Order: sequence, then C-alpha cells, then structure tokens
Amino acid sequence: MGDLITTLGRIDASTAGIILPHEHVFVDLRTPNDPAHGCADAAAVVAVMSPGLRSAQGAGIGVIVEASCVGVGRRADILRAVSEATGFPLVVPTGVYREPWIPAWVHEASEDRLFEWMSGELAGEIGRSGVRAGWIKLSAGDDGLTECEAKVFRAAVRAAKETFAVIGSHTIRGRVVREQLRILESLGWDPGRFIWIHTQAEKDFSIHLEIARRGAWVEYDGIGSPGSDPAYVNDILKLLDAGFGQRILLSQDRGQYDPAKPRGGEQKSYTYLSDEFLPQLGLAGVREQTIRLLTRANPFSAFAR
Repeated sequence: MGDLITTLGRIDASTAGIILPHEHVFVDLRTPNDPAHGCADAAAVVAVMSPGLRSAQGAGIGVIVEASCVGVGRRADILRAVSEATGFPLVVPTGVYREPWIPAWVHEASEDRLFEWMSGELAGEIGRSGVRAGWIKLSAGDDGLTECEAKVFRAAVRAAKETFAVIGSHTIRGRVVREQLRILESLGWDPGRFIWIHTQAEKDFSIHLEIARRGAWVEYDGIGSPGSDPAYVNDILKLLDAGFGQRILLSQDRGQYDPAKPRGGEQKSYTYLSDEFLPQLGLAGVREQTIRLLTRANPFSAFAR
C-alpha cells in the first residue's frame, strides 16, 4: 500500500491515526500578483497554529493533509516549521489553483515544463524547503476548465502516473468533474487516484453516486459549517447504503493562518469532526468499523505513495 509522504518523513498505516484529508495550516486567498501574497513570519505562524494542532493530536488525529497549493499561498518552509515545532506531520501538495489565482509563470509554461515541475516536487523537494510534496492539488472553474487549467490538469495526470501521487481538485460542479475524469481516462490513468474535493457543493446527489461508481473519491470536506450536519449525515448514509463506503473521504476545510488578516484571522478547531460529527454518525447507525474506514483506512489509501 505504501506510505504517506509528510513533513516529518514517511508514515505507515499502523501509526497514522485519524487522517484529515482537507485542511489548511497556512493559506492566502489574495491573488499572486499582490506584493504581499504569501508573506508571513514563520515564528508568528508557529505561535498561532501550534495550540490547535496539539488539540488535534489529543483528539487522536495523526496526520493533516494541507490543501494550500501554488496560487493560494503555499509556503512549504512555514509548514515545515509548524510541523517540527509541534511534532505534527502534514502532507503538502504540489499543483496550482484555478483562475484568477494562477501565477503568470504557469500561464507561460508548457505542459512539459509543468509536468517536470510537479514530478520534481513529488520525487524531490519543494524549492529548498526540505519538504517533499505528497500529493497534487488543483482546481477548476465552475463553467469548465480554461485552456490553462486544462494544461495544468494534463501535466498533473502525467506526474501522477509517474509518481503514483493522488490528484485532488477543488471542483464545485459535477459536470466539470466529468470533464476532468474524461481527460484523466483519455491519458490512461485510474479514476481511483482522483479526489473530487468539495463534493458537497454539488446539490445533485446522483452525480455523487456517478463519480463514486466510476471509482473516484468523493470528499465531503466542509463538515462543521453551521446547520450542515444533517445533510452530511444523510448523504453519507445514502452512499454507504449504495455500497460506496470505500470511496468516501471526510474533512472540515478548517484551521488556517491567513497572512492577509490581523494575527492570521480566525482559527477554527480541527476537532469538530472527531468530537461532534462522528458521534452523530454513530447515533445514525454507522458502526465503529465503518467510521474507522472513513477516517483512517480511506484517507490513507487515497494519499499513500
């Protein structure tokens, strides 16, 4: 099955614990042409984010997958500093966010250049940070892939095939996921190495079932937003009843130090899933064995290299 590639080295399934497959430690949603984009003092980020990560450790969470890629402030050096200060392993991505967050150099780069860049970060390290990328994070516009987003996606599929890294894409519309899977399959790659990030944003549940049936991961990752728990429980139960328990990922899209805000803005707890939501699944009849599948085995299988 392989291991997780993290800021603290390789981690196997026996020691991973609960894995949160979509959270943020550091994110900057200003576009890359902003002169302050991604600028922050590592020590300040460590001071602000350490308490929340230590609380997560106390709740049995062993690994967090960081979802901030190029375009939204990825800082592998800061993530390494936070990780080493807390002893908390993070899985850091290569890849690029969608328009208008795509940097100018990505627009100018060829598909081959982007393939070489992503493959290099997955096999070696991100810049001189000492951090090896563990997965590929992308995004797509709501109206379909732009020419540049499609170029990035093709390069990412090639890099995934070479390194067995999973591709996760922030894609709101199910019809755009269909477009991505069509490209992925045309390039000879496995839908089982693709994660539909923010599946919950697509209100047509039949598409959730369709994408799971095609073998991709469906990720419900906004858990903890006010009043949303019943809808999440309902969708998860329907997927389980349809036999797709091994295609589900659960996360919260929380945490985060935002350098555009004073003292990094509001940091939300990483423990809502474990403290509040999983007990609700239990009350709804989901067995402990299945909960372990959803929170441990599935995310490990998705992100293992």
